[in-house]
Amino acid sequence: MNTVFRNIRGDRTIWAITALLALLSFLPVYSASSNLVYVVGNGTTIGHLLKHGVILALGFAIIYTIHKIPYHYFRALSMIMLPITVILLLYTLAQGNTIGGANASRWIRVPIVGVTFQTSTFASVVLMAYVARYLSKIKDEKVRFAETLIPLWLPVFLILALILPANFSTAAILFSMVVVLTFLGGYPLKYLMAIIFTGAVGLTMFVLTAKAFPEAFPNRVDTWISRFESFMDDVPTEEDYQIERAKTAIATGSIVGKGAGKSVMKNLLPQSSSDFIFAIVVEEYGLAGGLLIMFLYLLLLFRIVIVAHKSATIFGKLLVIGVGLPIIFQALINMAVAVELFPVTGQTLPLISSGGTSVWMTCLAIGIILSVSKKREETEEQINNDNNPLAVLSEAL
Repeated sequence: MNTVFRNIRGDRTIWAITALLALLSFLPVYSASSNLVYVVGNGTTIGHLLKHGVILALGFAIIYTIHKIPYHYFRALSMIMLPITVILLLYTLAQGNTIGGANASRWIRVPIVGVTFQTSTFASVVLMAYVARYLSKIKDEKVRFAETLIPLWLPVFLILALILPANFSTAAILFSMVVVLTFLGGYPLKYLMAIIFTGAVGLTMFVLTAKAFPEAFPNRVDTWISRFESFMDDVPTEEDYQIERAKTAIATGSIVGKGAGKSVMKNLLPQSSSDFIFAIVVEEYGLAGGLLIMFLYLLLLFRIVIVAHKSATIFGKLLVIGVGLPIIFQALINMAVAVELFPVTGQTLPLISSGGTSVWMTCLAIGIILSVSKKREETEEQINNDNNPLAVLSEAL
């Protein structure tokens, strides 16, 4: 164990926040999984808890492995993985089957092990790394809009177009994050406004096409529209059912909550262990528990900004912001949905919600951030050694 801790590098606060969020997830997941067991009839609560533990253990193995890779390798890896990601998204979109009666065009099933993998979350990390690489490449050059269309925006819109038909919320979040990253990377604002306008036009054309040919995209556009109408108006939908129970869970949580495992709404919320787990956290641990979770995500955001600021290269700065901001943005959206500040999106709470791919991709992003911060530590150690007379003498001997 001591050997493992000696080999753990990078920002210690990020390591601690990640570990604490993972530990805090066990009780809510164990409690909320009773809905899957007693209402849906799927497995046992201990089985779901063990599965969650295995997923988190694999997630931390991903963090440890990725943070050992020098971050400049991700420049080349983003280019190599981009076409592979496009192929995976095409395959995922083409299969169009169902899992448990639900549209499964977001997932592919991995042979032999039999687990499902959500390709859009992996595509998000790869695309943000690719955009960071390109922006760092043109940082000191005069940007011409036409010259950026093929190397920058063609891959962005291609991946968004492959994600959009099955997962609007992920596509919208990814597009927003790309816009934020390009803005922070110094991409001209006038060109960026043209890209935003193009994206809005493309989305409108897709919606109109889907409404004109509903058999091509069954139920997806209607689902988006119903969720938006439900949020804006008083049109009763299934999402209203979930939101009302989520708000009831939060309201009855009071200051310190009902106590671990004593949630009532977990048996009435269909996605109590994933999409609406924040409501269960507040019901069982009160406002104090909810604020603690929010504080940890905001502290993680603060450390991400610190790591980006301390990075010695433009690519390192943009890479950290590119893969780190979506984690915080997704967390805030999940919490906003639970209190009806945002329409239902299906986004999980990073490291807290049960799930496989979402946890692993969050861990992949955190591993990349730690890889960047590790490089800073190694540089500082090298400088200290160079300035240490005993170290110089030892090196000479």
